[in-house]
Amino acid sequence: MKTAAASRLSIIAFICIAWSAFAHADTADMLKAKVDAVIEQSIASGRLAGAVVLIAQDGKVVYQRAAGLADKESNRPMQIDTLFRLSSVSKPIVTAAALVLVDQKKLSLDDPVTKWLPTFQPKLADGTAPVITVRQLLTHTAGLGYKFSEKAGGPYHAANVSDGFDELRIDLAENVRRIGSAPLLNKPGEMWRYSLAIDALGAVVEKAAGQPLDAAVARLVTGPLSMTNTSFWLASSSAERLATPYFNTQSGPARMSDPQELPLGQGMLVYSPSRAFDKKAYPSGGAGMIGNAPDMLRLLEAVRTGGAPILSAATASAMMSNQVGAVAGLQPGVRFGFGGALVVDPAAARSPQSPGTWYWSGVYGHTWFVDPVKKLTVIAMTNTALEGMSGAFPRAVRDAVYQSIAPN
Repeated sequence: MKTAAASRLSIIAFICIAWSAFAHADTADMLKAKVDAVIEQSIASGRLAGAVVLIAQDGKVVYQRAAGLADKESNRPMQIDTLFRLSSVSKPIVTAAALVLVDQKKLSLDDPVTKWLPTFQPKLADGTAPVITVRQLLTHTAGLGYKFSEKAGGPYHAANVSDGFDELRIDLAENVRRIGSAPLLNKPGEMWRYSLAIDALGAVVEKAAGQPLDAAVARLVTGPLSMTNTSFWLASSSAERLATPYFNTQSGPARMSDPQELPLGQGMLVYSPSRAFDKKAYPSGGAGMIGNAPDMLRLLEAVRTGGAPILSAATASAMMSNQVGAVAGLQPGVRFGFGGALVVDPAAARSPQSPGTWYWSGVYGHTWFVDPVKKLTVIAMTNTALEGMSGAFPRAVRDAVYQSIAPN
């Protein structure tokens, strides 16, 4: 027979369990209401054509929504498994492939790039060719740049470099040769500068893996993680699964032409949507993949939870740790790991995210972040540039999440 004290404890335990369930249900309802409102307002106001948002907490999907149109002209609705041109969401995938090779001891972070690419020796203004390491490629501290970030007539324009998502149809070796022919913008290790380094890294991965980049990524990353919808090219028969890309205008999202130019800072983004179907377009490790939100969730959650089945726990942790020290070139409160940036000082970064939050974006209209403290992974993919990457939408999704989730 239960004692009175035991009965009281049972009642208290029941109340605690019931309250916890109620609180979690309340949080889920608030999260749904707030994120739904952000998505619906962004589409209704003409800032987005369509979006897919996935949110997982502690390994469980707590929110998923596909909204708006994957193709406005045919009125094709967005679906959870809709495919997107990933642009720079490709970077953590190819970064992971390189790090698998590091774990396998087939590649070292401190290898000079010339061990794998003997002719890749870009020079400084004084004519010297400093050593560039694999680590510096991975962290964007190699002294390379992007054509889209410079004014017309700059060195990458002069070398006719491809940014990996444009109309140029050359192979990977040729683009790496062109990158290497342009002068370095700073000494390796001196500062962080967003760059084509992951495209050069793709060529290193090919050599270290002993196979073409697309096959290496499939063997090392997407295959083991069952990312069956992620690749460098699509067959034309899969076109109906791929979101049509749009760009922002005052009258709403407009369908991209091919090529399509959009201004960004001092430079110009040049898109070629047909690149997704053309194997004459080299496999760009920094911007050339196609995939969807559920596949990216598999990768990001694998890293968050310790790397299995592709990476060691130490390497997965390194992806989400500061790899650049206090080097200049990043915004306040932000550092860089492998495959993405890190919020190290939320107040300085003006972010509600926890210290250690790992994140990045893509110029076709995507963002993602992983908050290891709150065990959160958030992916927002859209088919509208540049609103989906750097407009009000990704910040509003982020803020809605943090306004809704229960504190740890």
